[in-house]
Amino acid sequence: MRYRPFILLLAVVVVLGSGATALAQPAPGGATWSAADCETCHATATGPAFTRTKHAGLTQSCATCHVNVAEHMKAQTSGEPGPSPSLKKQAASAINATCLTCHENGARASFAGSMHGRRNVACTSCHSVHAAKSKTAQLKTARDPETCFSCHQSMRAKSLRTSHHPLREGKVSCSSCHNAHDGVNDNMLRKASVNETCYQCHAEKRGPFLYEHAPVRENCVSCHDPHGSNHERLLVAKLPFLCQRCHFSGHGITADNLSSLEGLPVAPAGSTVARSSRNTERGCKQCHLNIHGSNSPSGAFFVR
Repeated sequence: MRYRPFILLLAVVVVLGSGATALAQPAPGGATWSAADCETCHATATGPAFTRTKHAGLTQSCATCHVNVAEHMKAQTSGEPGPSPSLKKQAASAINATCLTCHENGARASFAGSMHGRRNVACTSCHSVHAAKSKTAQLKTARDPETCFSCHQSMRAKSLRTSHHPLREGKVSCSSCHNAHDGVNDNMLRKASVNETCYQCHAEKRGPFLYEHAPVRENCVSCHDPHGSNHERLLVAKLPFLCQRCHFSGHGITADNLSSLEGLPVAPAGSTVARSSRNTERGCKQCHLNIHGSNSPSGAFFVR
């Protein structure tokens, strides 16, 4: 019994010193500030949209995330201007620290080392606590590409090109390849490398192959732009010019479109330049079919 005053004093110090990042601030009568206490003035924030979110079903009070709630309520009662509990006026680091108090597990364990974390992108830049538009993750938009495109405008432009992943069709999303909270892998990829990320869907390109194509094994983006291209199959250049970036002297030709093979369509009369079969239609792939790798005993040059 003689230690009870000391324990009570210690409890008060802990509550007052912890701020509003994890503990709810006490209200008169021993209660805590809940959404019901705030909805008189903040009906929009605590309205139907908020009740459909996961946060509404938690036992934490508004003071778990918002700071200065007790002082704010006291000022409202007295009619005097008080401190604002809004997170919007805080720095990104303070907002993220508040969210990571609960959301620090799983993929968010390394958020501080991610590109978003290092560039002070706030959680509230992408997520809406009170009025989420998405079915999952409480995003500010209906789908995550729309959220990502608010900053990554160049990726939006690429997604609108002729050849693209079915992003705008809704079959894949940015989060299919990237983890916006992870700082472990390059480019915030879900897998350790670009190739491992691509193999999630394109498993037939993984191999192993008897004959491997070196740039294929090294990095898929050597030939493909995963965000979009105006060339077929997301290629970064049109065939055969894509191949000629490495094989610039193959078959005794360069990229000059010259050919003296018999039977090819010739240029107009008086011209010395003829049409090359290697620069028409599928180009190099007319013969080299299995450019990702071949298991054929005669496939050293990926012809079968």
